[in-house]
Amino acid sequence: MALKIRMTRGGAKKRPFYSIVVAEHTSPRDGRFIEKLGTYNPMVAKEHPDRVRLNTERIKHWVSVGATPSDRVARFLADAGLGERPKIRETPKKSAPRAKTQARLKAATEAASAAGGGAKAE
Repeated sequence: MALKIRMTRGGAKKRPFYSIVVAEHTSPRDGRFIEKLGTYNPMVAKEHPDRVRLNTERIKHWVSVGATPSDRVARFLADAGLGERPKIRETPKKSAPRAKTQARLKAATEAASAAGGGAKAE
């Protein structure tokens, strides 16, 4: 049984409120969970103490048992001093321009620098 510490959405339309829960990874986002560990209210200011509330003792217990936090919850835990901040993933190579496009861009920049460099020398 793989456990995740993640958020479930509550609140009204356009007024989100999230509960931080531990749940089995196969259960739906807003479905069955094992225990509620805290809350997150994105509608209040970042400095406000009610923005993120965590039950640190229970979170430590569930992490020791093997529950893995989601990326957003891992950020909250890092801010509270309970874990490491998740690494920022690099942009995948798939999103880079293709070879012909890169060659065309390189030729255009070389031509621009040659035209600009020649005008400055004269």
